[in-house]
Amino acid sequence: MGKYLNDFIITKTIGLTQKYQLIELHATDGARIEEIKPGQFVQIKIDNGTTFLRRPISIHDVDIENRIVKLLVCRNGNGTNTLCDMPAGAVINLMWPLGNSFSIPADNNDSVLLVGGGVGVAPLLYLGKILKNRNINVNFLLAARTASDLLQLDTFKTLGNVYLSTDDGSAGEKGLITQNSVLDRPVKHIFCCGPMPMMKAVAKLCHERGIDCEVSLENVMACGIGACLCCVEKTVKGNRCVCTEGPVFNIDELTW
Repeated sequence: MGKYLNDFIITKTIGLTQKYQLIELHATDGARIEEIKPGQFVQIKIDNGTTFLRRPISIHDVDIENRIVKLLVCRNGNGTNTLCDMPAGAVINLMWPLGNSFSIPADNNDSVLLVGGGVGVAPLLYLGKILKNRNINVNFLLAARTASDLLQLDTFKTLGNVYLSTDDGSAGEKGLITQNSVLDRPVKHIFCCGPMPMMKAVAKLCHERGIDCEVSLENVMACGIGACLCCVEKTVKGNRCVCTEGPVFNIDELTW
């Protein structure tokens, strides 16, 4: 699969909360968005005079027919604030699609659960769409501190069953995501993205129960091509660059 540099046009920005923005990008001529796989990300050039490194953002959704790529962006500093404040019609440059992807189960009878917390839900939407298109029954377990922090629930519900956990019990079940009762049901594959403590807790549960599990890591990245070594993760096979050999890893590869 190639790696490309292309300009994309912002067609729409939707403020989901004060912190999170959904950005829709239209692919310019020649951008082969049909090559994007679930779990991959982009590196965005931000021209604000102070942000010199590209910002890595997970690919949230892809609409191949209408040539739209969607990004779920968390405001977390100058770079992402600039990105979130850009108007429709603005042009941004992407290096894409970067990283590897989630594995798609070969048997569509396998039970799968997609587990996400915070902005970690971002790569799970397109994964859910791909799984549904393969006639695999999709289940989501999404978590946040409180109900108002849960993102895109109506969209996730178009793809499968949605189960919720919140710290304060304002939506779904109260408590840690690993305490949700949906995890008491049989499941063969878990795909997970979110805060590191959450992913490690999910990985621990999967190790104990013998569940196949892949996690999407969100290590700090600067270059996106394995040159700067900012994102190195220790694995059972030595150090690996998350941006090129990840961001998706089977938990059996990690030293957690």
